[in-house]
Amino acid sequence: MTTGFPEAAPWGEQRASHADRETVVRRLQQAAVEGRIDFHELDERLERALDAKTHGELAVLTADLQGAGRGGAAGSVRELVEDRPLVLKGGLHGVVRKGPWTVPSRVTAHGGLGGVVLDLTRAECPSRAVDLEIHGQMAGVTVVIPDDWAAETSGIEPGLGGVTDRTTPDHAPDAPLLRVTGTGGMAGVVVRHPKGRERRRLERESKALTSR
Repeated sequence: MTTGFPEAAPWGEQRASHADRETVVRRLQQAAVEGRIDFHELDERLERALDAKTHGELAVLTADLQGAGRGGAAGSVRELVEDRPLVLKGGLHGVVRKGPWTVPSRVTAHGGLGGVVLDLTRAECPSRAVDLEIHGQMAGVTVVIPDDWAAETSGIEPGLGGVTDRTTPDHAPDAPLLRVTGTGGMAGVVVRHPKGRERRRLERESKALTSR
C-alpha cells in the first residue's frame, strides 16, 4: 500500500546535527591524546567532521577508533553519534529520572515548580565525564550519584537556594566525573550519595539480579 509519504532514509544517509558533529570532534580529540592518531591526521579529520552532512560521513571518521575515549570499552559508531544531550524540565509536577538507564555526556535539568530528581545510582555511563547544567529555579534539583563516582560542584552559582555537596572525595580511579554548572536558583541544588534506605534498596536489587 502506498501512503504518499517518503520512506525514512537509511541511518547513514540521515542528516547529522550540530550535536552529532560535536560528539565526533570530542572523540577525535581524545583519540589524538591517546596516541591513536597523530595531530596532522586529527586536523584533517576535524575538518571533515565539521563539514559532514550525514551520519555516514561522521561514522567513517571514527570507524577505526572503537573504544577511543571510553577507557577501551567497545562502542559502536552509531552509539557515538546518538549520544544526544538530555534535557529534564520539572514543570508543574516535577520529574524523577531513576532506575537502569544510559547517561549521555551532557544533561540539563530545570527545577521549575515541581523539581527534578536525577538518580544515577543504577545508570550506565559510557563517558568518562558527564557535564550537568542545573537551573534550580523554584523547586530545586537533587542529584544522587554512586559511591564511587566523583563530583565537581565548584562551577555552579549558589543563587538564593545554595548548593549542597554531600559527596565524598573517595572514588574509583576510572569512575565517571560529574561536572556540575549552572545556578541553584530559589530552591537550590543538592548533590549526594545514596542514603541508608536507598543503599539497602540497591543492595536488594543487586542480590535479586545476581540470583537470576
